[in-house]
Amino acid sequence: MAVFHFLHFSKAFKNYCEDQDMRLKKRFVLSMVLCLACFAFGLGIGNFYGNQIIDLVRPVKLRTYPDLTGFSIESLIIREPYTSNIEIIETLSENTDSTSYLVKFATQASKNDTVKHVSGLLNLPKKTGSFPLVLLIRGYVDQSLYQTGVGTRKVGDFFAANGFMTVSPDYLGYGQSSSQSSNIFQTRFETYTTTIDLISSLKSLARWGQKNVFIWAHSNGGQIALASLEAVGKTVPTCLWAPVSKPFPYSVLYYTDESQDNGKYIRQELAKFEEYHDSNLFSPDAYLDKINSPLLIHQGGRDDAVPKSWSDILVAKLTKLAKSVRYTTYPEADHNMNPNWTEAVSADLEFFTSYMR
Repeated sequence: MAVFHFLHFSKAFKNYCEDQDMRLKKRFVLSMVLCLACFAFGLGIGNFYGNQIIDLVRPVKLRTYPDLTGFSIESLIIREPYTSNIEIIETLSENTDSTSYLVKFATQASKNDTVKHVSGLLNLPKKTGSFPLVLLIRGYVDQSLYQTGVGTRKVGDFFAANGFMTVSPDYLGYGQSSSQSSNIFQTRFETYTTTIDLISSLKSLARWGQKNVFIWAHSNGGQIALASLEAVGKTVPTCLWAPVSKPFPYSVLYYTDESQDNGKYIRQELAKFEEYHDSNLFSPDAYLDKINSPLLIHQGGRDDAVPKSWSDILVAKLTKLAKSVRYTTYPEADHNMNPNWTEAVSADLEFFTSYMR
């Protein structure tokens, strides 16, 4: 009997030990599972909050380039023009048909910008009464060579002799105007806002008949005119001589070889501009459908500043958009339409007269 109890006790003790060993194994496995779960959870939490902490301590890249989105064509379309009085400052010259005056008006690129003054040239016929008006927009002129009226004086005298008032802005940084922006692209785009503001301010001219207004533009003035017409959306019969019409920024890059540094500075600034802006939004070429004005375009075949192909393409695009456009080419003419200057400007006079109301 004692042997029986001993064997029973031995078996029970063995079973107990095996049960304890199984419990330890289970506890070990469970502990390992819990450790791995906690590690995974901790890793996830660490990554989530760790990234946030890193973001908090990581140096923030500050925007050092100005926001120029207010000068995009779409922004110009909804922009409220800044209207001012066009004031006569002094008499500049006089001939048998007209008197030329130095004038000034105000412009404001946006509501947050400083109001600046722009000088310009007003040609007034000596006849009595009121007159139709032509806004003259010149092409590029070196600032060191510029004087009020350069680029538009001859054509202004022609229109004044034929009974039209003319106004030609100097633009910021030229003549007696306020200084231009330090940013080369804002300076470019401010020619658009200046032109739009001038159009809005024409009603302050007492001798204007308040009905008939036209635009004549040459070379780089052509792209200013196109952008302005897209923005105002009004019917303003316009004559363009060898207009710069290629898409921006190619319209700028094309001329960089004329710079003393072969365009290095312009390319550097363009790289900064395109880091923050979509150039297509600033290109008049992309918004030709917004133009509601009849156009007469002149192009010389020997133009060494604006290739004839540019005007060919522009006219083709306008025609495809069913815009009112007439195109005249002069195979032997240069950038200033010589030797066909008189022929071209006479065609402009006839064109404007046909739209008189």
